[in-house]
Amino acid sequence: MESGGLNLIEMWGTMGFVAKAVAFVLFFMSMWSIGVAVERIYTFVQAKNQSKVYAPQVAKHLKDGRLKDAIAISTNKNYRYSHLAKVVLAGLQEYQFQQDNAGGLSREELLDTVRRSIQRATALTANDLKKGISALATIGATAPFVGLLGTVVGVINAFTGIASTGSGGIGAVSAGIAEALVETALGLLVAIPAVWFYNYLTGRIEYFNVEMDNSSSELVDYFIKKTA
Repeated sequence: MESGGLNLIEMWGTMGFVAKAVAFVLFFMSMWSIGVAVERIYTFVQAKNQSKVYAPQVAKHLKDGRLKDAIAISTNKNYRYSHLAKVVLAGLQEYQFQQDNAGGLSREELLDTVRRSIQRATALTANDLKKGISALATIGATAPFVGLLGTVVGVINAFTGIASTGSGGIGAVSAGIAEALVETALGLLVAIPAVWFYNYLTGRIEYFNVEMDNSSSELVDYFIKKTA
C-alpha cells in the first residue's frame, strides 16, 4: 500500500518499539470503542422495540384492574431489555407486596413506599443503560494524545538518527516525520468515531430517562386513583 510514495508496510518495519506499542494501544482502544458501541446500540434498539410493545399491554391490564397479569407480563423474558418494564415492575411488586402483607400502612405511607421503590428502580436502570458509555468518553478524549505521544517519540527518533549519521536536509527527515505523523492520524481515527458514538448514545439515554420518568409518574397516578 502506497501513500505519497511511502510504503506503509516498510514504514511499520522501521518503526521503533515505542511507536509500535502506541499503535497496538490505539488498535485496542478502537476495538474496545466499537465493541461498546455495537453492544449498546443493540441493547437500545431492543429496549425501544420491546418497550413499544410492552407499554400498551401493561396499560390495558392496569386499566382492567388485573394487577397480577401486569406483573406477569412485566417479568416476561420477551421484555427483558425494556427499561419501562423494569421500572413499572418495581412499582407493581412493591404495591402487591404491601397489599398482600397488610402491613397497616396508611394511604400516604403506601404511596411513598411505592414511589421510593420506583425511584430506586429508575436509578438502577439508568445506571445500567450507561454501561460502557464512560469508556467511549475516555477513548475519545485520550486517543489523540496517545497518537501524539507516538508522534513525539517518532520525531525524536528521526532527529536522533540525523544527529548520529551527520546527514541533514528535508530528504533525510521526511521518512521519519511521516512515520511519526501516522501515529497522530491513527489517534484521530480512533477518537472521532468514539466521540460520535458517545454523543449519539448519550442522547438515547436522555430519551430513555424521560420515558422512565413519565411512566413512573403515570404509575404513581394510577396507584393514587386506586387507593382513593
